[in-house]
Amino acid sequence: MEISDGAGYIESMNKKLKRPRDLNQLAKLMIDLASGEKQEPEETALSKRATKAGKKGGPARAKALTPAERSEIASVAAQARWKKRG
Repeated sequence: MEISDGAGYIESMNKKLKRPRDLNQLAKLMIDLASGEKQEPEETALSKRATKAGKKGGPARAKALTPAERSEIASVAAQARWKKRG
């Protein structure tokens, strides 16, 4: 995902470095991090907000819905799950 400030500057969202599965590659990455050749990206304010949004949004949406609407949504979700099992 990329963010633009309107002046043509594009900043890609920082993501945590993926750790390699291969032990030799993992060891090299650890040495690179320790020696300062590579740095882990810092978490930005935008990414911090994005991780918290899901925790607030679900309960807020549940409060706004009537019991009948919640039941209808649950029924549709259950039907979709059972359809996948097919």
